[in-house]
Amino acid sequence: MNLKELSEKLGLSQTTVSRALNGYPEVRESTRQKVLEAARAHNYAPNTRAKTLATGRAMTIGHVLPVSKKHEMVNPIFADFIAGAGEIYSDNGYDLLLSVVNDEDEEASYRKLVSRGAVDGVIVHGPKVNDRRIALLQELGVPFVVHGRSTEVAERYSWVDVNNKRAFQRATEFLLDLGHRRIALLNGLADMDFATRRGAGYVAALDGREVPVRQELIFHDEMTENYGYETCRTALAMEKPPTAFVVSSIIPAIGLRRALSEAGLKMGRDVSVVIHDDALSYFGNEGDVPAFTAVRSSVREAGRKVAGTLIDMISKPGSELRQEMLEATLTVGQSTGPAPAVRQVLAQED
Repeated sequence: MNLKELSEKLGLSQTTVSRALNGYPEVRESTRQKVLEAARAHNYAPNTRAKTLATGRAMTIGHVLPVSKKHEMVNPIFADFIAGAGEIYSDNGYDLLLSVVNDEDEEASYRKLVSRGAVDGVIVHGPKVNDRRIALLQELGVPFVVHGRSTEVAERYSWVDVNNKRAFQRATEFLLDLGHRRIALLNGLADMDFATRRGAGYVAALDGREVPVRQELIFHDEMTENYGYETCRTALAMEKPPTAFVVSSIIPAIGLRRALSEAGLKMGRDVSVVIHDDALSYFGNEGDVPAFTAVRSSVREAGRKVAGTLIDMISKPGSELRQEMLEATLTVGQSTGPAPAVRQVLAQED
């Protein structure tokens, strides 16, 4: 079925049907729903080229990754984000364009995408502190949304982010409530904005209880399984090892658990662990009592929200900037328990 046939069946003009399908705000909601239902019932799919000509849009969203971040393409966090965003793209007739470029060509790649009209909008991944891409995209005048935020950027821009500072303050306070005082932080790369905010939450919790911040217990690196494994081994070898860890992802936490097992230590009894859990499809932290105590926020849902926000901005040029803060929920699992000294006191009381 083509557009003309669908229009005749509905008794509407082709222009009205096209505008309803493409989300134009001047179409009444009742008409839009009527058109969408008919399109689904008759398996109508608009011709992409015709749609592009009719709307003046590429019907494509751009994602640019420098080569130094190419690991992100196989990172389950990135994959789940794209899966969530992809659902929204599909529902709205958009395609995804992923460009992997040399680091020094990243700015030129954005300029090329915009000048060619290859994309209608861009999603920015992994913002750093004072991220220069925000000013660049504002200069180019292309709609964009940042997954995260960038400390030290004064200009206003659209973003969707987890309240990382609050999440890690809560995680650290939970361990402090259990009597832990030597708490290690396994964080992401130091120049990443999320890591800066998570570190600030960790420090705020310690300061609030007048517990010294020990720099030797704060670690930064790419969040791989091996990072968690090697860092845990290093920490356990200290003269005064930590009794608890706050970890920025379930991926290094799995490596940490491996190191604890090799050392003959039981997670939740000898050493406590709280993680940030992105609710990943292939690294589930589920069950009646999850393996890890976690501050949890779904990265797939974040993908849906970022994509939805960007498509709204594209559909309504000149609309207000969108900024949405997602709160993480604390879920208690099997990986936490009283600090060893507190456990001994409790045992004596029994």
